Amino acid sequence: GRAVVNYGATSGHPAARIKLMHGIDAGQLALPNKELQEAMRQPSPDYSHKAATAEQIEHLQDLIEQGLDEGGLGIGMGITYTPAATHAEILRVFETAAKRGVPVFVHLRANSAFGEKSAVGPFQEVIADAAATGAALHIVHLNSSADEDARVCLGMIRGARERGLDVTTETYPYTAGSTRLESALFDDWPEQNGERYDQLQWIATGERLTKETYDKYRKQGGWVIIHGRSEDTMEWILAQPDVMIASDGIPFIGGASHPRGAGTFSRVLGHYVRERGLGTLPEAIAKMTIQPARRLEAVAPAMKRKGRIEEGADADITIFDPGHVLDRATYESPAQNSTGIVDVLVGGVFVIRDGAEIAGTFPGQAILGERRKNAAR
Repeated sequence: GRAVVNYGATSGHPAARIKLMHGIDAGQLALPNKELQEAMRQPSPDYSHKAATAEQIEHLQDLIEQGLDEGGLGIGMGITYTPAATHAEILRVFETAAKRGVPVFVHLRANSAFGEKSAVGPFQEVIADAAATGAALHIVHLNSSADEDARVCLGMIRGARERGLDVTTETYPYTAGSTRLESALFDDWPEQNGERYDQLQWIATGERLTKETYDKYRKQGGWVIIHGRSEDTMEWILAQPDVMIASDGIPFIGGASHPRGAGTFSRVLGHYVRERGLGTLPEAIAKMTIQPARRLEAVAPAMKRKGRIEEGADADITIFDPGHVLDRATYESPAQNSTGIVDVLVGGVFVIRDGAEIAGTFPGQAILGERRKNAAR
């Protein structure tokens, strides 16, 4: 009753590890949880750096299935944030996904875990798991996950689809990513990036980091922006018709975040489609609407009424001016509304009308999975 837009969530493998190893229920984190933040700030928190026993791996499946029973839209994995999860543990999660007939949404393992900087190894791990189990797979953030290996990695995804696997991917339209500095993603940052601390921007102040501030803020914990990817590769990815658009939206806390939280879709429509000529407007809209809806239809029947405008569909509609739509969010001022958005309806209810937000209007509904047990594929 307090949501402006529709929403859903996966049953998280990292959250299950947190519950198992720290006793903290990450599902209760509607507000910042000091206990969890303290656990994450440890040099090597158990959920990310402790290997699970065979018994614990089975318990993890029970916790994940509990989330599916509660309406999870699949299983979410952030392997780069849980490097202690073995290949066998990850395969076991894919087996659970196949048993329940739900997709796995994966933030891949770090490249360095395969002894090289290439992204091919992390892609091979999850595509092999999907092939071995029959689970549907969605690989998140082709841009940040593959970087300069994007052409090779998208070729692998396409090859898997041609051979009958259900594999999809998406991108956000920025050459910089964002995550928390205390996370395991940064365990080997100096070694992997030649101590290029200035690629990191501390969101709270906007400053670029040095070795001294990197060490200080990593102990403190907080959000950073990670710069350094190629605009040419970003444009190539955005031009691909089978790569969905997703914001990886991170909530604005005190007005600070990554601009993708506010500008993703209008940036694609305005900057990349209208100004740069990357693909057509219908292609871009499809990658934001019908393609994501189809990704979820098998597990969430409500999605069969979304992502399209037709009789009987839900009236979740954005009306924009294609000649003026454009993002205004920047890395320094990320919480900026886009221009050119005229009206937004959620379930037939206006939440934006004539460019103005309508206060106190909350038509958003939870999108729930079917909660099927032992579903046959």
